[in-house]
Amino acid sequence: MDPLKYIFQKPMPTGRIAKWHILLTEFDIVYVTCTAMKIQALADHLDENSVDDEYQPLSTYFSDKEVNSVEVIPENTNAWKMFFDRFVNAKGVGIGEILISRTGQHYTTTARLRFFCTNNTGEYEACIMGMNMEVDLDVPELLIMGDSYLIIWQAQVKWETRDIKLIPYRQHVEDLSKWFKSVEIRYIPRFHNELTYALATLASMLPYPGNVHTSWRFRFKQGMAIVT
Repeated sequence: MDPLKYIFQKPMPTGRIAKWHILLTEFDIVYVTCTAMKIQALADHLDENSVDDEYQPLSTYFSDKEVNSVEVIPENTNAWKMFFDRFVNAKGVGIGEILISRTGQHYTTTARLRFFCTNNTGEYEACIMGMNMEVDLDVPELLIMGDSYLIIWQAQVKWETRDIKLIPYRQHVEDLSKWFKSVEIRYIPRFHNELTYALATLASMLPYPGNVHTSWRFRFKQGMAIVT
């Protein structure tokens, strides 16, 4: 990338490189590698543009600097909101959901799956569990939000579902969607879904005796949805 460096610093030039080296020795050329060119350019710029009487210092105050990011979600007073996520590790698989009613009440639920599954199947399990809860509550309109591109885009039929393990899951999500008057599925970044991820992580750590089985039954108490 640097021909002069290659010609002058090659230990034993041969052929055409040696010829060029001999021809260049006629000129008084000294090659020096500059390792701080960007810093020197900045210093030269400051030297050429010295501070004058019209200089105004830069204001370093930024309003709302404690806010990391802002995402505007259109409010729909008739729609419930559902956040879902999963956590998979060697100890187990946990899923979690957060349901938000039209009046702003939050219902959280967690469950640990007693079978191993991948991240994608775990995401589908979490989404289906939350949708089943909404069906039991006779929710007419639902806004589903998750941080898995694959699940969201497959549910929106933007991506084709080719994995044979995921085809029944996607079909089940489509069947559950028919129970609602309207369903919208939307992608959100992971840092907007951290609480649901924390619930799924805690669920994966819960111990279950070998003779205990879980079923799809939900009961609500003091704003908390409990899987029994």
